[in-house]
Amino acid sequence: MTTSLCTRSRASRARRGVVLLVVVAAASLAACGSRVAPATIAGSSGSGVAGVAPGTDGGLDGATPGSGTGPASAGAGGSDGGPGSTSAGGTGTGTAPGAAPGAGGGGEAPGAGAQGEGENAADGGVKAGSCDGFENQVGITDDTITVANVSDISGPVPGIFESAQQATRAYAAYVNATGDICGRSLKVLDLDSRSDAGADQQAYARACEQAFAAVGSMSAFDSGGARTAEECGLPDIRSYSVNGDRTACTTCFAAYAVQPDLVPNAMPQYWAKKAPEAVKSVAMFYVNAGAAPANAASFRAAWEKNGWDVKVFEAIDTAEFNYAPYVQQAKDAGARLVNYTGPYQFTVRLQQAMKQQGFEPEIFLQDATVQDQRYVDEAGADGEGTYVYSQTPLFDDYSVAEMKLYRSWLQQVDPGAQPNTYGVFAWSAARLFVEQAIALGGRLTRDALVQRMARVEDWTGNGIHVPQQVGAETTADCASIIQLRNGTWKKVSPGEYLCGSMTNTGLGG
Repeated sequence: MTTSLCTRSRASRARRGVVLLVVVAAASLAACGSRVAPATIAGSSGSGVAGVAPGTDGGLDGATPGSGTGPASAGAGGSDGGPGSTSAGGTGTGTAPGAAPGAGGGGEAPGAGAQGEGENAADGGVKAGSCDGFENQVGITDDTITVANVSDISGPVPGIFESAQQATRAYAAYVNATGDICGRSLKVLDLDSRSDAGADQQAYARACEQAFAAVGSMSAFDSGGARTAEECGLPDIRSYSVNGDRTACTTCFAAYAVQPDLVPNAMPQYWAKKAPEAVKSVAMFYVNAGAAPANAASFRAAWEKNGWDVKVFEAIDTAEFNYAPYVQQAKDAGARLVNYTGPYQFTVRLQQAMKQQGFEPEIFLQDATVQDQRYVDEAGADGEGTYVYSQTPLFDDYSVAEMKLYRSWLQQVDPGAQPNTYGVFAWSAARLFVEQAIALGGRLTRDALVQRMARVEDWTGNGIHVPQQVGAETTADCASIIQLRNGTWKKVSPGEYLCGSMTNTGLGG
């Protein structure tokens, strides 16, 4: 028999208090001003300091939660370019992929449908608000709460952000297998933004009419639906926000927000210290689509303020297949560090062209887009040695309980699906929605949820990513450096994360 998440209380968060002390003590080392962020301290806890700012009606105190092991609630999502939601049982069989040898992850691979406790329970251990007075409204019936996920599924790179929908469905399945929200199961309406701003707007118009909130969405052209979401008052709790218009939307938030004019200094400073000659000769390439051009310009300005010298700065169109001229530019400029921003499928093209021309820079660097087994498989030997700056633990680090849960439920709803950064943050966004909805209980409305979201700070999704200032919607200031070695990602930077100050470039905000 399932246990209502809305009737659960939670275990004491003394452990989270310890984490807070570590984080606060580290703030001065990270030079983050008044921001709270973890420092580069090896062995610091991966647990998150999540929730609502002090002094608010967070409802984050309580006692030990119950545990739910009952069958799933049925729930089929709508379809518009993606499969409907699946609410799988909580005691599924099968095994998620194990940790790769030598990955340094630790822990056993999770079985599909694993259960968490306390902060890792589906309700996050939050103190549930009373369900008295709960009213049905847009997207809410006597039986279900419908949330929409609007992500790029079709377009120039088919399935580019499918992982965001998979992760959102996975968390819904976790919730439905272990309880409910004031007697209601979660239903996910999958919508396809088709890598197009107009399609994003159309999908959000539908979400406004059919869903209570949007959760875990990811689109390269997310500016399209920003105004639509705001005008209908739709709470939009995204995986990532990437365009300035989305960040400016007053009802829109993200587990990973990007304020384009704010760029972290920790990563470029790491390379300026580790490879001072290489950063004096840099080639930057980026996909000519979505937010990438504006973000790349801001990156360049910030990195040059940190001692980099960008010799080549070029956009590459999505329809381009001949990467040889770009490689030649880098060779002619004597580039020793090459950076690319774009889908991993295009990264493979660039690296293949580099190999064909015998160009081997000291450092090939990309964001976490390529932290994906599909990239590892497709790039093969061409990807060996690739560096990534990442905002999450290694995906096979099962010592992080939340990572283990994410991978477990991902296999439950879509066996064989691969974890990636978009999925991690969509899972986190879904957890954030559920925890805030449960805390509100009978006071749950779109407006009340938006007000609570505006007060969320230092959110880590229970240690599955770096601290995020969700309410403030500012760029995260922490990352780790990982490298692909013999087909396995390994962390090469010291401590848990590198954190530091930010550069305001004045570009793209």
